[in-house]
Amino acid sequence: MPTDQIKPLQEWWRGAVIYQVYPRSFLDTSGDGTGDLQGIISKLDYVAGLGVDAIWLSPFFTSPMRDFGYDVADYCDVDPLFGSLEDFDTLVAKAHHLGLRVIIDQVYSHTSDAHEWFGTSRLSRDNEKTDWYVWADPKPDGTPPNNWQSVFGGPAWTWDNRRRQYYLHNFLTSQPDLNLHNPDVQEALLSVARFWLDRGVDGFRLDALNFGMHDLALRDNPPRTTFETEPTRPFDFQDHIRNLSHPDLPAFLERLRALLDTYEGERFTVAEIVGPQPLSEMKEYTRGHKRLNAGYSFDYLYADEISASHVQKVSDNWTDGDDSGWPAWAFSNHDAPRVNTRWGGEEADTATARLFAMLSLSLRGTVFLYQGEELGLPQAEIPFDRLQDPEAIENWPETLGRDGARSPMPWTESDHYAGFSSVDPWLPVDMRHFPLAVDRQEADDASTLNFVKQLIAYRKKSRALQRGTISFLQSPADLLAFIRQHDEEILLCVFNLLKNDIRWTEAPDSPFSVLHTNRRAVTAELPEVIPALTGFWLKKTK
Repeated sequence: MPTDQIKPLQEWWRGAVIYQVYPRSFLDTSGDGTGDLQGIISKLDYVAGLGVDAIWLSPFFTSPMRDFGYDVADYCDVDPLFGSLEDFDTLVAKAHHLGLRVIIDQVYSHTSDAHEWFGTSRLSRDNEKTDWYVWADPKPDGTPPNNWQSVFGGPAWTWDNRRRQYYLHNFLTSQPDLNLHNPDVQEALLSVARFWLDRGVDGFRLDALNFGMHDLALRDNPPRTTFETEPTRPFDFQDHIRNLSHPDLPAFLERLRALLDTYEGERFTVAEIVGPQPLSEMKEYTRGHKRLNAGYSFDYLYADEISASHVQKVSDNWTDGDDSGWPAWAFSNHDAPRVNTRWGGEEADTATARLFAMLSLSLRGTVFLYQGEELGLPQAEIPFDRLQDPEAIENWPETLGRDGARSPMPWTESDHYAGFSSVDPWLPVDMRHFPLAVDRQEADDASTLNFVKQLIAYRKKSRALQRGTISFLQSPADLLAFIRQHDEEILLCVFNLLKNDIRWTEAPDSPFSVLHTNRRAVTAELPEVIPALTGFWLKKTK
């Protein structure tokens, strides 16, 4: 693999910008309405042109697609829907030639029930993979062994007639949980990691990591006693101290890190942590230099609104010490409604999209940018009869669902399917996305796309934004203001996240000049009145 095109940089991932590609919805080149690896390959020049450091590919592995690839049937092959291993090798080679690193998802907590491992395990109670999954006898009355609930609704246990036992599934019934306590399972998963590392990948995003181990005594979860938001699923009513976040999990992470460290060049690992106590677990999984590099935070992804106090609270959780762990932020992804709609509402405009982009790229941590976020796409409206996501169908119409964030990428405004496919796509293209297509925005110097490129380019050359400290300033309660600093480089970041103007009479006295603002009106200095929904990046000039 031609990795020589990537310039070595110690801990390159600190402060990096990583572009998430959702393969199903990026570009269809085969004419079946679903995106594929060749589509990604053909658009890598576009991605590199954004100035990002790496791409993260959501699952493309062999799968029955009941959870759209997060139900893996073969960890070491590409699903024919997306292409072949040869296509993947071509993708990695071209990405590296363009200076892009490649991060892929790894799903170690569960497989598909179509995986051959599960097919063997369910045959009997005395075969070579008997204990590769979590099996349990029923209670004397035939009910499941405990009260654990699945994320997608209903008990986390399903009866299997072949073994006359229940198997655990924290997600869909077709996603049986692996028994990561079993050393043989750990070895098999490390072999999977080795397979992809040998093909040149630069790191992994570990999906639903803290579901990877369970309480061996299978004790009940206690009920939750307090709720920040109203529960919407049986899963929400429990304190998940038995089926999540087992204390033995970090030991496996150290084995994984030791494997990655045997490869030349620095590999990156980031953990997706879900549940009631994500912060403490992210710190545990990233502590020191023998575990993971970063924790993938949901503090913004699951926030229904944004405020100055929320940003400061989240940031204060991560100190500047070498042993404090490193955060990774995402405002949008394939599992959360797009940020432009979630925070900006239906009236969100171009300036609002730019504001959120500025905020994301000013934070201390690694930034994940979801495909279409650079275009300022709103959440797509998907009619019920076109929904694909089982969670969206189950909860209709109570939530925005995940399909609205997974709609096809709009490449060409004038094309019938926005340049994504030659046929009706697996999800429809929202009509509001056509005028935001890549070709139209590339031709407009004042577009959101070109604005985001400018921000990424500045961040890439700014040590203050990449790796500097962050310190919050005293300001009116609803105004967000902080300093990013690295050695002599000092940047002031100011954001009015409200829909009304805010007067700030006690801004820093030192001279700061405006670098970027999300509003088109040019101003050289920070005004005393910060307009509604307006952000500024300013550099200290003396």
